[in-house]
Amino acid sequence: MAHRGTGFFDTRGNYYKTPEDATISDLAGILGKIGEGDSLAPGIAQMLLDRRSEIERLFAEHDTMMAEYQPHGAGKVTQLKARAS
Repeated sequence: MAHRGTGFFDTRGNYYKTPEDATISDLAGILGKIGEGDSLAPGIAQMLLDRRSEIERLFAEHDTMMAEYQPHGAGKVTQLKARAS
């Protein structure tokens, strides 16, 4: 008998049963192959998704710091005189 179902797809069009699995696939694709042999990217992608709120908080703090950051000596350029040959 036919039945209805729900599926989720990553950006490459691969089917997954859960949105988490589709997102992990996309994250692993962004990370690329990590390590020798089997890639560590899927495991790292799982950790990124699991720790999303902590990671988003860190990026928000980074953005705040960068908005206020001025590199030492920024905007203060001193022209050197050309050497006489």
